[in-house]
Amino acid sequence: MELIDTLKALILDFQEQELEIGIVRRLQIEPVRGKATICIGVRRSGKSTFLFQTIQKLIDSGVSRQNILYINFFDDRLHSLQHDGLAQVLEAYYSIYPHKKNTEKIYCFFDEIQCVPNWESFVDRLLRTEKCEVYITGSSAQMLSKEIATQMRGRALSWEMFPFSFLEFLVYKNIVVGSNLSSKKKLLIQNAFAEYWQTGGFPEVLRLKKHLRIKTHQEYFNAVLFRDLIERHDVSHPKAITDLAYWLINNTAATYSINSLTGYLKSLGYKTPKSAVSQYLEWFEDAYFLFTVRIFDASIARTNTNPKRIYCIDHAMVTSLASGVLINSGHLLENLIFLALRRVTPNIYYYRSKSGKEVDFIIQTANKERMLVQVCESVLDSNTRKREVAALREAMEELKINSGTIVTRNQEEVLQVAGGNINIVPAWRFLLDKTISN
Repeated sequence: MELIDTLKALILDFQEQELEIGIVRRLQIEPVRGKATICIGVRRSGKSTFLFQTIQKLIDSGVSRQNILYINFFDDRLHSLQHDGLAQVLEAYYSIYPHKKNTEKIYCFFDEIQCVPNWESFVDRLLRTEKCEVYITGSSAQMLSKEIATQMRGRALSWEMFPFSFLEFLVYKNIVVGSNLSSKKKLLIQNAFAEYWQTGGFPEVLRLKKHLRIKTHQEYFNAVLFRDLIERHDVSHPKAITDLAYWLINNTAATYSINSLTGYLKSLGYKTPKSAVSQYLEWFEDAYFLFTVRIFDASIARTNTNPKRIYCIDHAMVTSLASGVLINSGHLLENLIFLALRRVTPNIYYYRSKSGKEVDFIIQTANKERMLVQVCESVLDSNTRKREVAALREAMEELKINSGTIVTRNQEEVLQVAGGNINIVPAWRFLLDKTISN
């Protein structure tokens, strides 16, 4: 009975407390009947706060707080659930509100549910036998999208949560973006972008001084590395995966191959096989920490064998973790643009023309149109401008796309080329483009 009483107290306490909803996120989830809604993403990206925002929307729409069941399974008072089972959560709730069982819809919010063994079968039974909607968040260490697809047997839809986008950062700064920007508003946005460039998008670090921000980023990195990778997968050589992680961070936006990474680890004295290196990279991506971009090619074999590029979950985190004194700011800008595109789609590639010229990104937008994006800090230098424009122009011709974009730090211009236009835009404006900001 002690556990039931604890659960009842937690349920009632939450129903009475004021919700801290923070900055409203732009993620638009759509619950589907008979399926759990699962929010996944990197640690500390705001998943739990997003649950509170969803709860507040339900309350605002007229749902009684009594019909909302919220449990944070990371609470140390629930440790005995490891042995006693999740069924007691429902028993506790319906002992408070017995008249609601099978008569009223209950909205179940389970935070860090992966702390309890066999949570998947509990949620599966809940969806089959109870009149309810289920919302779940959890650490990516034990709640990865591909695992959910297997374990939940089609009874879940996953939604990705990233650190703040630039548009969400502007909301945090109380800057409203309209369709027409006055000179004053444009200046405010540019100043905000300069700040976003320094802080990145992790919600917790936005108010911190620089040295505390760096320390916090480093703690995030250690949590991902040790809890999501080393502990989770029982890695026998943790130093090898740590050194690999630092190499990838230091080479953000650069190309790599499995052979080159294996050779690098070998040079440090590790006897890590190529298969293990491939596995490590997959784990980094599963944890929403590092992302791989492959070449755009109709041949899967060529896509897999060509060099790949690596990007990090947050451009400012790169500066906090990288060992180099001078970080390549062009690579940081490329990382920033990658993340903006990654929020739109996981299907991001780089393109190499028939003559060997490369365009940083090609994606397919929501309206099924292909989008070519080149990233370059500045195109003031004539040789740089010629190189970037030539690569885009060739890609446009080969792919029969009538427009391309070059994202810079500050420049803005429209170029007429054979077959279409090339738009040169500053990063802050690109990040507000409706194609990628919605």
